[in-house]
Amino acid sequence: MKDINIDQFKVTQPIKISEVNTSISLDADKKEKKKALKKTRKKLAKWQDKLYAHGKYSVLVCLQGMDTSGKDSLIREVFQGFNSRGVVVHSFKTPSKRELRHNYLWRHYVALPERGKFGVFNRTQYENVLVTRVHPEYILGENIPHINSLEDIDEDFWETRMNEIRDFEEGIVDNGTIVFKFFLHISKEEQKYRLLRRLERPEKNWKFSPGDLEERKLWEEYQNCYEKAINNTSTEKAPWYIIPSDDKKAARYLVAKILREKLLEYEDVQEPSVSPEVEKNIDEYIAALKEE
Repeated sequence: MKDINIDQFKVTQPIKISEVNTSISLDADKKEKKKALKKTRKKLAKWQDKLYAHGKYSVLVCLQGMDTSGKDSLIREVFQGFNSRGVVVHSFKTPSKRELRHNYLWRHYVALPERGKFGVFNRTQYENVLVTRVHPEYILGENIPHINSLEDIDEDFWETRMNEIRDFEEGIVDNGTIVFKFFLHISKEEQKYRLLRRLERPEKNWKFSPGDLEERKLWEEYQNCYEKAINNTSTEKAPWYIIPSDDKKAARYLVAKILREKLLEYEDVQEPSVSPEVEKNIDEYIAALKEE
């Protein structure tokens, strides 16, 4: 497998999403990619143990992508080696009545990982400038002051929302949350293939919804919204990574590799040192237990 520079996936300047590749060659077959992922996630899991013991940082992994982009399977494959106490996954769907009584970011605040843990957002705070931007009528259900009709939802409204999301992320980073944002980028052709597979394989039928086809008709609108959101909210503190995801195994490996390499930069994350008392008397403690 060839060496990959992970910084090529980081968004550091405005991008045109139609010009970003949805596939990448790793010069590796399926078995090699699976082996590379297994090795990387094992190292990630060990680092998570140190994170838990250190107790000063948390890690938030945000996953966005079009339907069928592979978010669920990526979570399963990348984090399967983690201690169950060390990672919590939240899948954000249509806001509940209770959630709609709060600011749109409220449900994301309360789901943030505590210090020492990984949190994974399967769909994220960005749904509030993606799905709602394609379907602005959903905003009316939030019962926001001064938003009484679709005419009130203008470009200033969306700019304000993206500023609020940037502030939200900057605030949690300043307080110890390490933020990763991954856009799983697939082609329209690959989505067609994956939707057909859901329909043609009985054991996958449950994943399909007629609404998937209606949303597919809005492909270009969604791509435009993703482009605006990524360009406006990829910051040094909370950057976006665009992951070519037509090949699921490659995408999983790339996400794990980025997490692993970037987290190693936090050299202060170490297991606590043993207290002088325990270190001095450890042989005595061992002997006492063995003599029971």
